Amino acid sequence: MTSFGDLLGPQPVLLPENTDAEDALLDNKDPVQVAAAHPTASIAWAYLAEGALDRGKNEVNVDTLAGYAFARTGYHRGLDLLRRNGWKGFGPVPWSHEPNRGFLRSVGALARAARTIGETDEYARCLDLLEDCDPRAAAELGLD
Repeated sequence: MTSFGDLLGPQPVLLPENTDAEDALLDNKDPVQVAAAHPTASIAWAYLAEGALDRGKNEVNVDTLAGYAFARTGYHRGLDLLRRNGWKGFGPVPWSHEPNRGFLRSVGALARAARTIGETDEYARCLDLLEDCDPRAAAELGLD
């Protein structure tokens, strides 16, 4: 049985740790430098996106658009890693597994940015993706 109770569904994807990037961010290293050193680490892009969106203050401005771009990069880097780890475009990506959070946080940041710039279809798509990955992810990201 999968972690979300679907007997026939795919097993949850548990991404591998990226300890170098994760440790650098936990040590308060500049996320710009972490993303440059570890461009495949969704967590670094999520940090950059969240910081830019916080500076953007839910207004349409350069920070919000930068947050959108950072979030989209983290999202795509996460999709690449998910696919390399057996994800077929659907199925559980549990929030409880820390290495999955870079991808999930990037999707959440993309949702925030899309909502701010009025891209309602993208906002809804991101919320649907979070729900499909882990029903608790949107709430954990403050998107409920």
